[in-house]
Amino acid sequence: MQLSPRIAQSCGALRLVVASALVTALLAACGTSGGGRAGPDAGLTTGSTGTVKVALLLPISASGSTPAVAKALKQAGELALFDFDNPGVTLVPKDTHGTPEGARAAAESAIHDGAELIIGPLFAQEVTAVAPVAHQAGVPMIAFSSDEKVAGNGVYLLSFLAGRDVQRIVAFALAHGKRNFAVLVPQSPYGRVAEAAFAKAVAQGGGQAAVRATFPPGDANAMLGPVRQIANALKSGQQIDAIFLPAGREELPSLAPLLASSDLTSAKVQFIGTGQWDYPNVGSEKALVGGWYPAPDPKGWSNFTERYSKTYGETPPRIASLAYDAVSLAVSLSQNPPGQRYTQAQLTRGSGFQGVDGLFRLQPDGTSERGLAILEVHEYGPQVLEPAPNSFTNVSSQY
Repeated sequence: MQLSPRIAQSCGALRLVVASALVTALLAACGTSGGGRAGPDAGLTTGSTGTVKVALLLPISASGSTPAVAKALKQAGELALFDFDNPGVTLVPKDTHGTPEGARAAAESAIHDGAELIIGPLFAQEVTAVAPVAHQAGVPMIAFSSDEKVAGNGVYLLSFLAGRDVQRIVAFALAHGKRNFAVLVPQSPYGRVAEAAFAKAVAQGGGQAAVRATFPPGDANAMLGPVRQIANALKSGQQIDAIFLPAGREELPSLAPLLASSDLTSAKVQFIGTGQWDYPNVGSEKALVGGWYPAPDPKGWSNFTERYSKTYGETPPRIASLAYDAVSLAVSLSQNPPGQRYTQAQLTRGSGFQGVDGLFRLQPDGTSERGLAILEVHEYGPQVLEPAPNSFTNVSSQY
């Protein structure tokens, strides 16, 4: 196996030793199976002569479909390294095997190798196992878990966190005259987080949510009653300017036809959603066409997908952008002096960073904040109604 010709052409000045090392890493990632675990890195260390070492902890030999996700995250991180063409940074992949024990061993190996920053791991249990090791060594982590309970004390979550986008869509709706809301919420942990964030944002903005219905996300038959509850409230003259629907691709295909059959469409009453709506073909759900939701500008993901596909010959999973952005952040801060590259002050700088998914910044509590666009559902793809902010100076005016 060898690197794509497109990578070779794009990295021109990058030293052959780095390219050779990345070939070795890719071979290890593709060939490792669930057995024969020789060690935490399983021969994945790049061997580059770069002076700034950044560890990438991924479940490369875990069970099930996880290795495919790990491979994509790893390739996205390597693509960022090539795009920025910084030979001073060495990316050091380590295999966590998808277990807390494997993650801890991988972190110990990475720190022994001199890593100044850890990117990953993927799962919350892995992050919990790695955190004390990294904290003791004074090495910060930028992890991919979406469980906020593992954030803080040197652990930063770059993932899209539940409920963090709700304020954006509520502020946009309020600014466009929506004051009276109905809420149709899935009975799930995500639904509870999103509804709590919604209630807070609406109250702060001077709106109200007088109608509320919940539905079990896995039972299409049980969805009809809550849908009719909202429809009947609207028919009876209840003032409803918009319906908040924090559901995603698991629920909407079953729910949307029930909405349409109950005469609940965005043509009748404005639907607003969350980033859960940001999936391909959401516009095929006729009831949602014209609905609003917050998400990154799709151009960033489209451009990234094109580069990734040309390089690796396959389409990346949506999560791959997180690895690209994490490595990009690491490269951008690598120019600082030793010991000052990845301090809390640098990682949480107020101006933030620009990535595939737009503007983002890490918070001292370990969570992240993003500048999001407002998109409108169309049959053949979303349209940007309001662009994402280009700096955090502008965020307060939109949120």
